[in-house]
Amino acid sequence: MHCGVKMISKENIQYSLRNLNQRKSRSFMTILSIFIGVTTIFIFVSFGLGLFKYVNDLATGGSADKFLIYGKGVGAPGTGEVGFSEDDLDAVKSTRGVIEGIGYFSETVKVEQDSTVRYTFVAGGDPEELRLMFESFGIGIDRGRDLESGEVSKVTLGYNYHEPDKIFHKPLGINDKILINDEKFTIVGFYESVGSPPDDSQVYLTKEGFKKLFPDSENYSVLVGQASLKDLDATIDRVEKSLRKERNEEEGQETFFVSSFQDQVEAFGAVLGGISLFVFFIALISVVVSAVNTANTMVTSVLERVQEIGIIKSIGARNSEIFHIFLFESSFLGFIAGMIGVALGWLITAATGAILKTAGWGFLSPLVSPYVVIGGILFATLVGAISGVAPAVNAMRKKPVEALRYE
Repeated sequence: MHCGVKMISKENIQYSLRNLNQRKSRSFMTILSIFIGVTTIFIFVSFGLGLFKYVNDLATGGSADKFLIYGKGVGAPGTGEVGFSEDDLDAVKSTRGVIEGIGYFSETVKVEQDSTVRYTFVAGGDPEELRLMFESFGIGIDRGRDLESGEVSKVTLGYNYHEPDKIFHKPLGINDKILINDEKFTIVGFYESVGSPPDDSQVYLTKEGFKKLFPDSENYSVLVGQASLKDLDATIDRVEKSLRKERNEEEGQETFFVSSFQDQVEAFGAVLGGISLFVFFIALISVVVSAVNTANTMVTSVLERVQEIGIIKSIGARNSEIFHIFLFESSFLGFIAGMIGVALGWLITAATGAILKTAGWGFLSPLVSPYVVIGGILFATLVGAISGVAPAVNAMRKKPVEALRYE
């Protein structure tokens, strides 16, 4: 031992590692308690970052300056009992601040391939106007082409239709036929993946094609508008007033509601914030359990080595060296646990992300950041270090004479 050494020496590191190796079972249990917590935190944080990225992309992408107008009714948005007339759409378009406005129809349809039947949503409208809707959701054509005005028996489909075992066992291709509500349509294009099965299984028709299936449908299911981001909130207020006037409805008794994509993103962000708080609570419990286990290991280690501490001190080791030995041991256990926890978390995250993507839930893909990797390792090391402070201080304060007499 070297007297006056302020940082842990190479000899003391070797001594600490030998001690940890001699107590393999206890060291393993301590590492296990920490790396399980680190793995859990890594997985939750990675998926949380992935969702926050998805939300941020929505907030800053092509949908940021859009707003949606839904009818208040039953069912999913756009499938309620309340619809919108051509006059309603004109009222929205003529509102000051509205750059562009479109309406589209939406219904539930039956789609068939051979003997396989599925039920999904169909959206219908003028192809040029539907462009605004596609922009809102940030999707474009993946294969083939868009619909053209006036096409009655042509259809474009969501991404999952040209993937095997997603909608149908056999994937569909360009120019293939598909039965929609027992009517035959020719496929001219497939849209890019949105990342969620309901969106990626949608069917798109022109207004004429939609009328072929639903000849009695007169009202739009949803209206979509575009306005300047700087004036978005004020424009939405004016749109609400225009629609109330057009529909002869009193404020507070509207049969519709207007929601900007920013509102939806903020609502989603609030939900993610709540989830993040829950994850933090789980992490806190994990940290406490890990810290207690590490501290217990180190306290036991001190008690088992009291005479050993006395011998080390009697040959010249200073209190600071004793402190550094035990602090290094607890920190090293945390570091190893952090390495294992991050590696295991990475594997589980990657595997789960691949499964979700295969299942069509691509928007739930995790985001593994270098900061999460480094942070996970540092976090585990810090937990180990903090847990070892009290036992290290206790070991440091042992008097050589009393330590040598300890049994």
